[in-house]
Amino acid sequence: MDELIRRVGTAHPRPVLPPEGGEDDPGAFLDWLGEAIPLVGSLGITRMARDQDSLRWELALTPNLNDKGTGFGGSLAAQTTLLGWCWTTLWLRRRGYNRDVVVAEASQRFLAPVTGDYRLICRPEASSSADVDASGAAGPGSAGQVSRETGAEAALEQRLAERGKGRIALVQQLWCGDTLCLEARGDYAVLASEPPIAAR
Repeated sequence: MDELIRRVGTAHPRPVLPPEGGEDDPGAFLDWLGEAIPLVGSLGITRMARDQDSLRWELALTPNLNDKGTGFGGSLAAQTTLLGWCWTTLWLRRRGYNRDVVVAEASQRFLAPVTGDYRLICRPEASSSADVDASGAAGPGSAGQVSRETGAEAALEQRLAERGKGRIALVQQLWCGDTLCLEARGDYAVLASEPPIAAR
């Protein structure tokens, strides 16, 4: 049991990379995330899924209530930041990179109160958030968005190949039913390679 307790200043071992081009099992990744970042167990994440270039969490509101009985802004902001970190980490792992990722800058706009269980959706920054619907799918007029997002990912991969590090801008949207309650943006930096942390 003691070996699972996180200690200040000690990095948590990363899980073994999936086979080349493969995916991490969502449930296993969330289990690891809960060990690596103890706060995760209190966030109410019930499911994680990837759909093309988007990563989605489904969350319960109850662990994230404020004094008014709606979503607590501090919890929601932390969740958007962490979801972007997960998007970047999983993107790297699908390409065979086991790297440290840090958020360099993050901001949020709170648009409506969160009054029930909700979804968070993360994808590369696009020209218009209106091109994404409540399910996280690309909406009408999103052809340009697909092109821009593919470009953002290609640019990050090129920087990693040339400089060994890079950065990508991601956006997150929080939907409660059909209501967009929060929009967030974050810049995520992939740090230069260091000797790998031994996997358990």
